Amino acid sequence: MLYFEDLKPGDTFATPTHTVTAEEIIAFARQYDPQPFHTDAVAAQASLFGQLVASGWHTAAVSMGLMVRGDMKLDGGVLGRGVDQLRWPRPTLPGDTLRVEMTVLEIDPVPSRTDRGRVKLSCRTLNQAGEPVQEMTARLLVQRGPSFAKAVESRRT
Repeated sequence: MLYFEDLKPGDTFATPTHTVTAEEIIAFARQYDPQPFHTDAVAAQASLFGQLVASGWHTAAVSMGLMVRGDMKLDGGVLGRGVDQLRWPRPTLPGDTLRVEMTVLEIDPVPSRTDRGRVKLSCRTLNQAGEPVQEMTARLLVQRGPSFAKAVESRRT
């Protein structure tokens, strides 16, 4: 498991991949974003996209799942504090195989919180051609390590 002290700006992390199916796109959209270009392949042909495409929120949900399963195994989980930027530069299509590249941009030890630190993270979701389908700048709250907690406790006593 990784702790706040294990991270530094420039660190990069990868994820496994996930291939998005038409059935998955339609099922997600029917429940959360029921627009014809997400729910009906025939109707989608007459849309701006000209074909069935995943909802951006579906891409975001897949990306989150990949991030949690990826190399950046944070003790205590991936605790989001917010998103500074979220873009979908191109649609996710049926058959796209997605992966996420994560890069630590900033770390902030937060002196007032001895148990956690703040991390700013660039997350790029790429398709099989290496083209970005989502770009996000996220802010996380990351658990401090046991050695840090012991050092803080010894200073108190």
